[in-house]
Amino acid sequence: MEEANGVVKHIFLAKFKDDIPSKRIEELIKGFANLVNLIPPMKSFYWGRDISAENLHQGFTHIFESTFESIEGIAEYIAHPAHVEFANLLLPSLEKLIALDYKPTTVHLSLD
Repeated sequence: MEEANGVVKHIFLAKFKDDIPSKRIEELIKGFANLVNLIPPMKSFYWGRDISAENLHQGFTHIFESTFESIEGIAEYIAHPAHVEFANLLLPSLEKLIALDYKPTTVHLSLD
């Protein structure tokens, strides 16, 4: 197995409170996406809604994935004033969340 050199993924699972209007959720997602333009070590941002047929989502409805250049980049992101300001807008709208960071690892299978 081979760990990706330097790259770190940040996965954020969220369940918005039931009374948050969809227009507000859309505004928050745009604000989240804009962090890529404000925080240099944040290299990409993707998001989507849960579409799993397994029904194992535990109530989480939205998935956000960001790519960073390093573990230090994530620390810079967390402390960055733009992230702190955005988090102060986002967190009151959430019922629950999970945040995970990982280094992608490639599995090489032999074709014996």
